[in-house]
Amino acid sequence: MEMNELQTLRHSASHVLAQAVKRLFPETKLAIGPAIDTGFYYDFDSEHTFTPEDLEKLEAEMKKIAKENLKIERFELPRTEALELMKDEPYKVELINDLPEDATISFYKQGDFTDLCAGPHVKYTSKVKAFKLLSATGAYWRGSEKNKMLQRIYGTAFLTKDELNAYIEQREEAKKRDHNKLGRELELFTTADIIGQGLPILLPKGARIIQLLQRFVEDEEQKRGWQLTKTPLMAKSDLYKLSGHWDHYKDGMFVMGDEEKDKEVFALRPMTCPFQYQAFLNRGRSYRDLPMRLNETSTLFRNEASGEMHGLIRVRQFTISEGHLMCTPEQLEGEFKSCLELAIYMLKTLGLYEDVSYRFSQWDQNDREKYIGTPEQWNGAQGMMEKILKHLEIPYKIGIGEAAFYGPKLDIQIKNVYGKEDTLITIQIDQMLAEKFGMEYVDKDGVKKNPYIIHRTSLGCYERTLALLIEKYAGAFPMWLAPVQVKLLPIADRHLDYVNEIKKKLEDAGIIRIEVDDRSEKIGYKIREAQLEKVPYMLVVGDKDIENNVVSVRSRKDGDIGSETIEKFISDALYEINNKIIK
Repeated sequence: MEMNELQTLRHSASHVLAQAVKRLFPETKLAIGPAIDTGFYYDFDSEHTFTPEDLEKLEAEMKKIAKENLKIERFELPRTEALELMKDEPYKVELINDLPEDATISFYKQGDFTDLCAGPHVKYTSKVKAFKLLSATGAYWRGSEKNKMLQRIYGTAFLTKDELNAYIEQREEAKKRDHNKLGRELELFTTADIIGQGLPILLPKGARIIQLLQRFVEDEEQKRGWQLTKTPLMAKSDLYKLSGHWDHYKDGMFVMGDEEKDKEVFALRPMTCPFQYQAFLNRGRSYRDLPMRLNETSTLFRNEASGEMHGLIRVRQFTISEGHLMCTPEQLEGEFKSCLELAIYMLKTLGLYEDVSYRFSQWDQNDREKYIGTPEQWNGAQGMMEKILKHLEIPYKIGIGEAAFYGPKLDIQIKNVYGKEDTLITIQIDQMLAEKFGMEYVDKDGVKKNPYIIHRTSLGCYERTLALLIEKYAGAFPMWLAPVQVKLLPIADRHLDYVNEIKKKLEDAGIIRIEVDDRSEKIGYKIREAQLEKVPYMLVVGDKDIENNVVSVRSRKDGDIGSETIEKFISDALYEINNKIIK
């Protein structure tokens, strides 16, 4: 099965959906309907709000269209005739008007339905057999919040029913692991309309996991020669104008003030680089100061479009394990390799390494306004990164137009449970901003030179990482990360004194995230509750345990393990925690 064959089928399914919508809701205006990695979607402008019940009706109508076995025929028209044909479809008219003068304007017709489309498509609607409509959501026309909000219906289609059923089963499993649902159920985070979209509140358990991750990252970075800084959350517009963010990123920033009215305009920082450069510029530097590795646990702010935000994965305020490294040309490859080794160590420790892929993000030379620097500088930086990646034998895909405005980058990509891909970690080479900021060092030959800068994250965004960990482990975190590591379950009130002795022994040994369930409930109920909360270990205490000076151990994974001395349990638990073991 060739992927293009599947994409063709899915594109055809989007047209069958559009035809079904026009039959049941004839006043609807059509936008676009492409195939995507997980299926297809079509955007509609309709006064009617599509409900789950509507999706069922539309799916039934699609099956009817498939049974009609309509021939799907391609034809072309001159621009004037094309505009006349689509005169009642404003979005299609806009698309036609945006086409180059010499463009071929093609359409596909199936029965009473015709759509502007480049194709290709299957030959008959009967080929669209194994499909399912999944959801309806909002989407801005052409992805811009300046445009009208349309309704997007997502669906999927496969060549066989078996493949469709397997996908639906996988999707049901994904729903169980969806961090947006599970994270709230486990009381890791919440949101509040009165605070705003994309501004999650980490509850005590979620905040604890983030704290553990931050401590782990900062300690590991210190071991590897990184020096911690703490810089302001905002700055005057002058700083961002110097760095280039004002010209290339202003729409994504939260700006305070009006340049025409106010003496000073401030903005919350979308990244930390221009702030950390001030640490380098604090005094004169020589080659002996390099490499200078500066890391920071940075809180950043980005004005994401409302349609782009999702749970903890894409938010407006987030915290990142950011770092900037100034080095000589001779040090560049070794330092880049060290940054990558740190990222891989983090991913392996968290159990995410097998889930990632690599993207070499390059500039788009046809979109020069998006970037600073000359073609020679870009070709030099990208050539250098390509050489480094080949030496390190990193298997990557190329992403044209995905580079930062100041340089190419290696993006470590990861997918959520629904297959949506996001960047988790980036490592970037920059030979332009040091010159802009006047960052210089005196080399061995006594000549002042600009250092190379590596921008990097070691774990990326903590909120996004937490979301991915929730989904990876379905909320059952490894013991070293679990917000509650041990739950003590006395069978009756008379066992509480012994339970408190056990609790103190655990705390004295360093196992401190403990809860005692002293409710007057049956022990079976307490065990089930602890299991639902995904607690790694439960220590049950009854008369026999006190008599034998032991505890009855239950594992989240293995169930009843049996009786152990508390010393044996502590020894095994500390080994699991200290070695960050994933069970």
